[in-house]
Amino acid sequence: MKIRDLKDGMRRVNIVAKVLEISEPREVVSRFDGRVYKVADAVIGDDTGTIKLSLWNEQIGRINVNDTIKIENGYVRSFKGERQLNVGRFGKLTVL
Repeated sequence: MKIRDLKDGMRRVNIVAKVLEISEPREVVSRFDGRVYKVADAVIGDDTGTIKLSLWNEQIGRINVNDTIKIENGYVRSFKGERQLNVGRFGKLTVL
């Protein structure tokens, strides 16, 4: 699958892309359980475009700029009008 083909609401997304940038981690408080989580945004790209990838907790330290990564069983959603790719609880993030 290519980045240009990703649409809001897609599930079971499998994609290979290069990490172009990673933001500084920030802390967010869950509305569901009140716990604090670390979140960072990465921009990943392939030859068809770029998309923002949300990284949570231990995922943040696993990847670096210029890494090629594989996302398996991810999903796409819009947040503040922008498409974002998420690994989620059932997905897998692998550095190639």
